[in-house]
Amino acid sequence: MVTAVFDRARRVPGSRERAGDLLFRLTISGVAGIILLAAGALAWQLARESASTWKSFGLAFLWTSTWDPVSDVFGVLPFLYGTAVSSLLALLIAVPLGVGAAIFLTELAPKRLADILMFAIELLAAVPSVILGLMGIFILVPGMRALGAPYGVGMLTAGLILAFMVLPYITTITREVLLTVPRPLKEAMYALGATRWEVVRGVSLPFARSGIVGAVFLALGRALGETMAVTFVIG
Repeated sequence: MVTAVFDRARRVPGSRERAGDLLFRLTISGVAGIILLAAGALAWQLARESASTWKSFGLAFLWTSTWDPVSDVFGVLPFLYGTAVSSLLALLIAVPLGVGAAIFLTELAPKRLADILMFAIELLAAVPSVILGLMGIFILVPGMRALGAPYGVGMLTAGLILAFMVLPYITTITREVLLTVPRPLKEAMYALGATRWEVVRGVSLPFARSGIVGAVFLALGRALGETMAVTFVIG
């Protein structure tokens, strides 16, 4: 009993530790407040600068396709449609490939090979979008033209380029999340006679679901904001 009392006393934080915790809490709260203020300032600036557009064209600005500067009539529907479709195509292609690659790197590949492949995948994320756009023009577009697509440009070509751009983000984040799966859970499944795929499906993927969703949304943000590479190949 005396030992237990001393152990509890040893775990009670001292004044210096409490001061450190308070300083840490205040610092984190200040950083979070700065981020919220920056987001609020951005939203306010966007609303202020776009007020004249809404006043002149109304909500029809969003669902009309006419773009006639001479008549002072503008609509952004084609731009919104192209952005949404190309981004969704990119996710349909990149999410299965990225998650599958992350599972391979985590569960199947030897550590040395996984490290080499991850280094190469992370390098892909640093390739400028202009370079990827030029690669799309000179490599992807001729290939798409040979498959029958008119001129080789279009939504599918743009979706493929975007998928190539967001694939490193999905793969890297998904792999990092899969590495956090507790090993005792996986070993318990193996002890019950589960196969490797059953462990991945029953333990790893459910445990990493929130991280995978975050990776998908991060990739979606990159795809929605990309313009240069898409401009080269969308036609």
